[in-house]
Amino acid sequence: MKKKINLNLTSEQKLVLFEDGTELPGSSELNTEKREGTYHCVNCGERLFDSNTKYESGSGWPSFYQSLPDVFETKTDYLLGYARIEYHCRKCGGHHGHIFEDGPKPTGKRYCNNGACLIFKLKK
Repeated sequence: MKKKINLNLTSEQKLVLFEDGTELPGSSELNTEKREGTYHCVNCGERLFDSNTKYESGSGWPSFYQSLPDVFETKTDYLLGYARIEYHCRKCGGHHGHIFEDGPKPTGKRYCNNGACLIFKLKK
């Protein structure tokens, strides 16, 4: 997939989205976001998560147990020496985080997302 980069992104957003970087744990103001709404890709605006699937994982990054349908592509990442599943926005190719199998019911999944890659929009 050809990556389409929004020219208004910060250097941190570009690093995380297109160079597989990671923001510091606990650094995102979205960690404490509790209002009803949706989370979108900061690069292309694609809707990725509903707020009702967000939970406090204790990881230091915004976490969700389920994404919206068909919004991500996945691949295996061995960067830390072991297999992890990373996910990318299907629309723009931006890297958002990793999926772990330690989340809550009903899915048992934890989408561990870099907050720098998300925009929160309040439900109207």
